[in-house]
Amino acid sequence: MARPTSKNDLIKSSNEQYNKLISLLNSLSDEELNISFSFDLDKEKGAHWKRDKNIHDVLIHLNEWHKLLLNWVVSNQNGDERQFLKEEYNWRTYGTMNEEFTKNNSDSNYEEALSKFIESHEQVMELLNGFSNEELFSKNSFPWVGGSTLGSYFVSVTSSHYEWASKKIRKFKKSLS
Repeated sequence: MARPTSKNDLIKSSNEQYNKLISLLNSLSDEELNISFSFDLDKEKGAHWKRDKNIHDVLIHLNEWHKLLLNWVVSNQNGDERQFLKEEYNWRTYGTMNEEFTKNNSDSNYEEALSKFIESHEQVMELLNGFSNEELFSKNSFPWVGGSTLGSYFVSVTSSHYEWASKKIRKFKKSLS
């Protein structure tokens, strides 16, 4: 699917990718949902392949990125200027931030991770619905967004991220057979 460039496309794509991800999770047994990934990582590039040890970690990652977006947008709308990433990180060091998310949530289980993900998805979609198409996809709508569009951030933490998660989980599911 093409990257969304309008509010309607973003809502449609986000919901479609979310539903595909939930359906994929529902296709796995309780045991499969809770075991460690077992696929061959030697051919994979990207730190996330080694970072995420199971489906719980993937869902935690999605939830934490939802929270980044929610905190960023709400804070800036309230006049509390802040960057998108956590304060001590930038786009060169965000991999360490991702590892921190996994570590900070290691005491939760799959069901808790799924519940957090579902709840934060609903919050992101509610926030998204409050913006006009122009606010989401016109540059310079909000000074705190920088040279990008607010919609591009929503795309990244919803439809694109859900597609990434589904790809990883499908690879895991395939490794089980």
